[in-house]
Amino acid sequence: MRLREFRLDDYDAVMALWQNAGPGIGISRSDGKEEIRKKLLRDPDLFLLAEEEGRIIGSVIGGFDGRRGIIYHLAVEDSYRRQGIGKRLMDEVERRLAAKGCLRCYLLVKKDAPEVIEFYDRLGWEILDLDVLAKNIA
Repeated sequence: MRLREFRLDDYDAVMALWQNAGPGIGISRSDGKEEIRKKLLRDPDLFLLAEEEGRIIGSVIGGFDGRRGIIYHLAVEDSYRRQGIGKRLMDEVERRLAAKGCLRCYLLVKKDAPEVIEFYDRLGWEILDLDVLAKNIA
């Protein structure tokens, strides 16, 4: 298994991974191919894939606005879970965020996903007592 950066020609395989990842990944219009193309213009080095024998088995997207980081869409194919792949993806995206000067990072987890929360807890993430608000602006 190796980690590498996402390329736009990976889009269909990554979308299939996300669609089959279970209820934890919410796919929205911001995950469309043109929106992902915009992401690659900003910080392509923070969109990482886990690959085995040419097959994409994991992904994570990191973002950095110059002050704070955010993590999106950590996913590992079901048959490869509990083998350390998610941890390797997170370790690498966190390392890359830190190298950019990121001091603090956030991620969103649905409240009905206790196993996901436990995974992040083991990696040192903390639950914040916040309400998340969202608004479509376009």
